[in-house]
Order: sequence, then C-alpha cells, then structure tokens
Amino acid sequence: MKVQYFPETDTVYIELIDTPSVESEEIREGVVLDYDKEGKVVGIEIEHFTERFKGKPMEIPLQLDKNWKYG
Repeated sequence: MKVQYFPETDTVYIELIDTPSVESEEIREGVVLDYDKEGKVVGIEIEHFTERFKGKPMEIPLQLDKNWKYG
C-alpha cells in the first residue's frame, strides 16, 4: 500500500495494490474509487482532504469489489 498527498490540490491517493485501474467511480462527492479489470478496488482518491478531516475520523463506505454491496 502506498499513500500520496498532493498539497497543490489537497488530495490524498491511497494505492492499495500496484495494478492499473481501468474504471473509476465517485462514491461520495470528492471520493473516487479506482477498479482493476476484475472489479476490485485498487485505489482511493480523496479530494479536499485536510478540509474534510479537520482532526476527526473519516468514514468512507467501501465496496471491495463491484459485485459486493455495502450495508
């Protein structure tokens, strides 16, 4: 896993596995999941990170593969 912060856009990218993404989905405003060709999540992008976080825990519902539904 690799985490990158881009201060010029206040964006965090969490690379879960080093596999190319073929599709992206915005699951919540400013939160984007990247999927591989098998539908598994390979990365998470969070825009306006410091503004969202502000010292509080952040909850992001997450599908680990496109066939599994959250909740």
